[in-house]
Amino acid sequence: MKPGIVIAIAIAAFTAAASQAQILRYPTKPIRIVVPSSPGGGLDLVARTVGQQLTYAWGQIVIVDNRAGAGGTIGPEFVAKSAPDGHTLLIASATFAVNPSVYANLPYDSVRDFAPVILATSQPQVLVIHPSLPVRSIKELVVLAKSRPGQLNYSSPGAGTLSQLTFELFKSVAGVKIEHVPYKGAGLSMVATLSGETQVSTGSTVSVQSHLNSGKLRALATTGPLRSRAMPEIPTMAEQGQPGATITGWYAFLAPAHTPRAIIDKLNAETARILQLPDTREQLAREGSELALGTPEQLGKHIATEIQRLGRIVKASGAATQ
Repeated sequence: MKPGIVIAIAIAAFTAAASQAQILRYPTKPIRIVVPSSPGGGLDLVARTVGQQLTYAWGQIVIVDNRAGAGGTIGPEFVAKSAPDGHTLLIASATFAVNPSVYANLPYDSVRDFAPVILATSQPQVLVIHPSLPVRSIKELVVLAKSRPGQLNYSSPGAGTLSQLTFELFKSVAGVKIEHVPYKGAGLSMVATLSGETQVSTGSTVSVQSHLNSGKLRALATTGPLRSRAMPEIPTMAEQGQPGATITGWYAFLAPAHTPRAIIDKLNAETARILQLPDTREQLAREGSELALGTPEQLGKHIATEIQRLGRIVKASGAATQ
């Protein structure tokens, strides 16, 4: 064998060994979890909960980096262009799977530019109404809406949001015509229904709980496959004859594409352990989140399926591509 070939093989072997050693030592510096939304929401809560426990477990500081704006695309773009070494992660919501259908020119590919780590949690939506509306079930809402086609309206945080897609799916399945009134954000959307400016809305369990307790809103259904542990008294859409209207939000951790599999597996195992801690589970349950977990492959399939499914709802709803 020629000396040059021997040297090349030796260099390659040394490089591979050094790379493997770095993987085994991971993490070797602070970890950044990018949150594509403002501080204080459910996505931010899960990121900070997991980040704090990772700091305790691995002895490296975990920085939660909120990068809101541009419909939730700024954070993913940053992560997609980061080094694939496991030190920059993205926590994504269902919006991540909606955006390929909403934006014509995303600055990243939602599948090819990311390595799935783990599906963390799922969150049902809650369909709520202003108490002046004379209905107490989904069946009664359908009957009322059909008797007043186009006269009822619902609020959402904006076109293409999970809240809007949840309601558009319900309208399609139930065969009702209820007008969409978009607002700039979840807060304004909920205020509209609280004031009676709109009659119906959907929101997370944590965002509507206090209004239900005060009687300012009335809940008709949750949208998950099973009743929410945070609101077990509220029946699901499926229980009320609308199984096709089942839809949930979700949170998942992703890394840049080409992150070594050993690092992905270490992140998957440690995040799963953290999410199953009793205190963590209790905290997430109070926020209306259910544990999901699973393998990176299962998350990859879930995202691909959600991009297709939510994309069909976006198209049917007429949410404009930007």
